[in-house]
Amino acid sequence: MTTQTKLIAALMAGTLMAGTASAQDVTLTIESWRNDDLAIWQDKIIPAFEAAHPGIKLNFTPSAPAEYNAVLNSKLDAGSAGDIITCRPFDASQALFEAGHLADISDLDGMANFSPVAKSGWSTDDAATQYCVPMASVIHGFIYNKDAFEEVGIEEPTTEAEFFAALEAIKQDGNYIPMAMGTNDQWEAATMGYNNIGPNYWKGEEGRLALLAGDQKLTDEAWVAPYRQLAKWAPYLGDGYEAQTYPDSQNIFTLGRAAIYPAGSWEISGFNGLADFEMGAFYPPVQAAGDTCYISDHTDIGIGMNAATPNPEAAQTFLNWVGSSEFATIFANALPGFFPLSSGPVTLEDPLAQEFISWRGECESSIRSTYQILSRGTPNLENETWNASVAVIKGEETPEDAGARLQNGLSSWYAPHQ
Repeated sequence: MTTQTKLIAALMAGTLMAGTASAQDVTLTIESWRNDDLAIWQDKIIPAFEAAHPGIKLNFTPSAPAEYNAVLNSKLDAGSAGDIITCRPFDASQALFEAGHLADISDLDGMANFSPVAKSGWSTDDAATQYCVPMASVIHGFIYNKDAFEEVGIEEPTTEAEFFAALEAIKQDGNYIPMAMGTNDQWEAATMGYNNIGPNYWKGEEGRLALLAGDQKLTDEAWVAPYRQLAKWAPYLGDGYEAQTYPDSQNIFTLGRAAIYPAGSWEISGFNGLADFEMGAFYPPVQAAGDTCYISDHTDIGIGMNAATPNPEAAQTFLNWVGSSEFATIFANALPGFFPLSSGPVTLEDPLAQEFISWRGECESSIRSTYQILSRGTPNLENETWNASVAVIKGEETPEDAGARLQNGLSSWYAPHQ
């Protein structure tokens, strides 16, 4: 063999070896709106997955949250979207599935790790088909200033009577605003108010599914009663709550000026860095001692497979891993307040996050009542619940009138209520 022949043979062998290596290494690109999570993916999630799955690389490429839907749709239409799609809950992702952009992953092994409530944010209306793996939820309740409770001499309330007795004691003490929530931005009154306390009245999924089916109405006592409780909040929200914005409420609480904060668990990370006092949390107090408690454990983030991915086997391997306890533990500890939805065991290091997630063992989980199907029409029930919650707190509308107005709006377009 001449020197030239040897050189050609060596070059060919090198090319073949390089080809084999590149054939083994698949890179999955992940689309997401969670640009705040870039460092967590790069430093924790990706190294853990790649170490356990040689030959599959991950590339996390987030867009700005407000632009995500438009950017993703443009990429999907152009055929340039990534292999893995991070899914918003309910209608936005269902539209992607119906357009053929998200693959049916109902038969994925990892889906066995999720309950029907967990899967509800990313399944078809009849719950027959799943198109995203549930990734994280946020849980609602109340965060409180432990120093304030100790000074006033009160404990975590478990019943409504104890809750209002605690608020009154804080008010009489005079050193703290009893509860930090404003009505200026409207959505908090519904999300941290009505849909926080409401599941205790309509019995979580039992009532929510009955409302979807048309078997219950927004004028029923179970749906009007939460407005009655909200109307009693007003004296405890502090002077000027009507003009108070969401950031105002966050600041009032973390600066130590308010004792209680009606909360979503996503606040945990931010509050940990801002509050110089110890915090605790309690779930929405029940109507009477011994009642079953219900919590809003709301589906927030899912993750699915681009139906056009050239790497379906690698994508399925990754999605199965997302359903594992290993992923859940990494994700939940990196982002305290965003809780894994899988049924596998998870240990959380943050004590406040652990308190929130422990309620799953004490209470029944549900999701926000307005998010599945009921906000597709006009008037939009979610937005109507915002303004009704505010109007009731401010005394501008009675609980009964709010229920009747929202029921009339829903009946005007939603067939099961006609």
